[in-house]
Amino acid sequence: MPAVVALGGGHGLSASLSALRHLTDRLTAVVTVADDGGSSGRLRRELGVLPPGDLRMALSALCDDSEWGRTWRDVLQHRFDSAGGLHQHATGNLLIATLWELLGDQVAGLDWVGRLLGARGRVLPMAAVPLDIEADVLGLVPGDETALTPVRGQVAVASTTGRVAGVRLVPPDPPVPAEVLEAVRTADWVVLGPGSWFTSVLPHLMVPALAHALTATSARVCVTLNLAVQPGETDGFSAEAHLEVLAAHAPGLRVDAVVADPVAVADAGALASVAHGLGAELLLRPVSAGDGTARHDALLLAAAYRDVFTGPPGPARAPAAPPRGRP
Repeated sequence: MPAVVALGGGHGLSASLSALRHLTDRLTAVVTVADDGGSSGRLRRELGVLPPGDLRMALSALCDDSEWGRTWRDVLQHRFDSAGGLHQHATGNLLIATLWELLGDQVAGLDWVGRLLGARGRVLPMAAVPLDIEADVLGLVPGDETALTPVRGQVAVASTTGRVAGVRLVPPDPPVPAEVLEAVRTADWVVLGPGSWFTSVLPHLMVPALAHALTATSARVCVTLNLAVQPGETDGFSAEAHLEVLAAHAPGLRVDAVVADPVAVADAGALASVAHGLGAELLLRPVSAGDGTARHDALLLAAAYRDVFTGPPGPARAPAAPPRGRP
């Protein structure tokens, strides 16, 4: 049973976790903490806490498949509908924020929720402080398609009508929980994606301590591509362009496998070529729900991950030496 660390946020991370839970109990989700909208954004601004929404969704995806687990999952995901201050707050967000306030420990609070759910794995925040995503966006200046406009905030970046050219984090070097770095160090596999490429996937590679852990670990890395482009973030992107952007943001990252659905790949040869340039083998498998939406099917994606994890081992990977000056 491999030890797997899954990186991402929102619905994309929920998709990978829903699949991976069929393969292993040694599962750690490392979740983005840059959400500034909805219930999460309100709690972040009012209480100064990490935005809990993506963390809640990851916990829900790992709930025990029993009446107990499913009931508490539904409790976590429930949103209030009222004319007052509770309107559209998710119960799980309030529960997580309450535990953080009572315990004074982000990781312990999430572990307590995981115990309540009987979660098949652990959920950790990518950073110990809330983050902001800042993007340079093309196409927002009338008459000048080459002008770059800075856009700040995950919601604003995800919903921009322009084309994202690059992103950065504020603060640029946030503290990372020790439990995250240890999970990456001791993993057999790291799974990156699917999800919003610039706001959920790439941010993990822009946190210096986490980026170093990902390049230093002996774990193998699997990238899961999306089933469709996202307006604003990846409009006009080919499948291989997603990998090229990833490589540009993390030039030291070695990728061992890329999972993609053939329906979402216009040029399999071009994608395979870029994947091989990163050191990866391309695995084309039907993994969509097949209902006309851009959703992954948990069982089909689990089968693809199983093929990745049990495939030819390839050359051994030794942990990289730490940079000078770092213990």
